[in-house]
Amino acid sequence: MDSLIVTDTVVPLPASPAHRKADGSLPTPRPRAGHFAWIDIRGLAEGERNAYLQAALHHRVDGIVSDDPAVLADLPPTVRRVLVVDSAADQVKPGAADVVIGEGTPASAEDAEGGVHVVVSDAPTLTVACQLVREVDWTLLTFTDPTKIPLEIVIAAAENSTGRTVTVVNDITDAGIVALVLEHGSDGVLLKPRSASDIATLQGLIDGTADHLELVELIVDSIEHIGIGERACIDTCSLLEPDEGVLVGSFSTGLFLSCSETHPLPYMPTRPFRWNAAAVHSYVLGPDNRTRYVSELRAGMPVLAVRSDGSVREVRIGRVKIERRPLISINAFTPDGRLINLIAQDDWHVRLLGPGGSVNNVTELTRGDRLTGYAPSASRHVGLPITEFCDER
Repeated sequence: MDSLIVTDTVVPLPASPAHRKADGSLPTPRPRAGHFAWIDIRGLAEGERNAYLQAALHHRVDGIVSDDPAVLADLPPTVRRVLVVDSAADQVKPGAADVVIGEGTPASAEDAEGGVHVVVSDAPTLTVACQLVREVDWTLLTFTDPTKIPLEIVIAAAENSTGRTVTVVNDITDAGIVALVLEHGSDGVLLKPRSASDIATLQGLIDGTADHLELVELIVDSIEHIGIGERACIDTCSLLEPDEGVLVGSFSTGLFLSCSETHPLPYMPTRPFRWNAAAVHSYVLGPDNRTRYVSELRAGMPVLAVRSDGSVREVRIGRVKIERRPLISINAFTPDGRLINLIAQDDWHVRLLGPGGSVNNVTELTRGDRLTGYAPSASRHVGLPITEFCDER
């Protein structure tokens, strides 16, 4: 039997006999298909409850949690109906719910998946949570202490199990942290909203930003050395891949994929957390398809790290360094014939990514060279895409 050390306590990690196949082998772990959100409507007045239900359905929240079967009865099949019962012995009528959660003791129903709510407040209750998370379909977790260490331990215990974990969160900020614990985080979060807008914000957090961008091939038209100006280096709180960078450019409708300092350089070590971004007026693409000026960036802000295949992730800025340096202006054409621009530091060690993740030093670019970029059709107003006439040159 596997085990997990929790301070001075050994937590056993058994596979429930009920979950073994007939031949004694373990079932195939359920794939982790991304995070999801549940909304808790218990104890709400009818008017408030109905408003939250409408918001949850509109934003396609995964599940609604109630202790009243009548409230769940009229919900459409697009949402998971989660019924919480006081005792595993409570009788649940057929068709009343998709998931039945027992308080402290696993519950089940003939035509619904079973689960349990565990309040983790000390080492013994943590041991119980680590056992149950491998035995039931759904484990709803409430942690009484602000530290996320107990959640990390439960997530580790749940590895390769067939069940799902759902963690009760206090607010939107807490939900964002819980979703990232041990990288993949709790499978789901349960929030009792304070307003309908909380539901929209929570589902937006769960959906996250786009995980892929359609990058295009840019054709270099001209290069010009333009003298002194201010440029920025962006240092992040993440280690970057060799073909990973940020999308930057002078125009909102055409951005170049800059290269992180992950490749060897003469006279200095690699800095795999950094981009030598661009001049301070440049746009940088961030989450939610929003751009910001380089000069606006601050420690703690999010930006998108983009790889040459178009995959993206959100990373946080650790530091922005703005310094006066010689600058180089690079003009290139998008596939639809638009001329776009990037102004970067005029130095050999500043690089842009090209097709296939090729690395191109800006001082060695020539007309006709091919680079990788992003060419959205919409203009920008305060960083947000907007359909209006806008001539950038």
